[in-house]
Amino acid sequence: MKIIYIVNARIPTEKAHGYQITKMCEEFALAGAEVELWVPTRKNNILGNAFSFYGIKENFRIRYVKCFDFIRFDRLLLRKSVYLQSLWFFIKLAFEKADKDVIIYTRNPELVWLFNLRGFMTAYECHDWFGKKKGIALWLLRRCDRIIVTNNFIKQEFIKNGFAQTILVAPNGVNLEIFNIDIEKEKALQKLSLEQELGEKIRDQKILLYTGSFRTMGTDKGIAEILESLKILNRPEVFFLAVGGNEKDIAYYESLAKEIGVSDKCKFIGRRTQTELALWQKISDILLMPFPDKAHYRYFMTPLKIFEYMASGRPIIASDLPSIREILNNENAFFCKAGDTNDLSRNIDFVLNNPVETDKKAVKAKKDVFRYTWEKRVKEINCLLSKLS
Repeated sequence: MKIIYIVNARIPTEKAHGYQITKMCEEFALAGAEVELWVPTRKNNILGNAFSFYGIKENFRIRYVKCFDFIRFDRLLLRKSVYLQSLWFFIKLAFEKADKDVIIYTRNPELVWLFNLRGFMTAYECHDWFGKKKGIALWLLRRCDRIIVTNNFIKQEFIKNGFAQTILVAPNGVNLEIFNIDIEKEKALQKLSLEQELGEKIRDQKILLYTGSFRTMGTDKGIAEILESLKILNRPEVFFLAVGGNEKDIAYYESLAKEIGVSDKCKFIGRRTQTELALWQKISDILLMPFPDKAHYRYFMTPLKIFEYMASGRPIIASDLPSIREILNNENAFFCKAGDTNDLSRNIDFVLNNPVETDKKAVKAKKDVFRYTWEKRVKEINCLLSKLS
């Protein structure tokens, strides 16, 4: 089977979708497919190639389609920069040659339409619903051969809108070789080589941890709520770490922590590799996902951190949202009401005060995550795609 994964994205990127895309290419190749990843040329401050940046095997080819990078001029062009960049990439792809026996795999509806028009077999992977652009997106996808979605809510939306073709629900996955590691907290601290002041400060503390981007499109993902809960808890032994922010978001939350009066009880850290994130999770006592109750988070998201948290063997506190309940349950996680800092504080208190029940749920989560490896995800998708070959 030959797969060309085409995506209009900067690769490599610090954002989670970049890792997910390249990891899927790696796994498709490991499963025996001949794989190419096509992406546009974009200005990129990341040094090194995607393989070294993401720590994945160089078993597929990345082809950079030469495009003018309108995104560089976003301050001048505003939203038009994204439209122009997408249009340029679309036009270039209209003339790119490929064997007709390949499967075009993409996250972009307009590319499904283009390659259907050119006579190719297509597969579309959907990670969110379409919002205001729903009508256009669904029209572009009407002749798509296969659709892969990350949760049942997205599948039901496709069915409601008249899509009769096979729709596979394939949640995201985790690399257990990275996140399912056996290491004590003290050893993990040593490997992280933290600044002396921070290392000494957190060594004997109960660590609350959040990993991943701090905000999406300016929307807080629960960190503000965590900072408020620190003040409500008033437990001197508790310290909060957030790992994965950009410079702008780090500065924002440092200012917010100071305003709330908890700046001495938290630390905000930039983006880290998958291998290092696993160590941060191992020094933690509680892993937090207090997502807001908005449509995307309530119904359509399936973040990578769910599976990474589960593999760590640490207790999880998450917002009680339907999308999260597709993966987590009362046997492997603790739930708080989204947006309720008092409920989050009560849950943190309970976890810290009840180690027996806490450990039981953490062990169950670690056991359950074996259903969600990248290898198993690709195996299911390959069963779907093989009928096209």
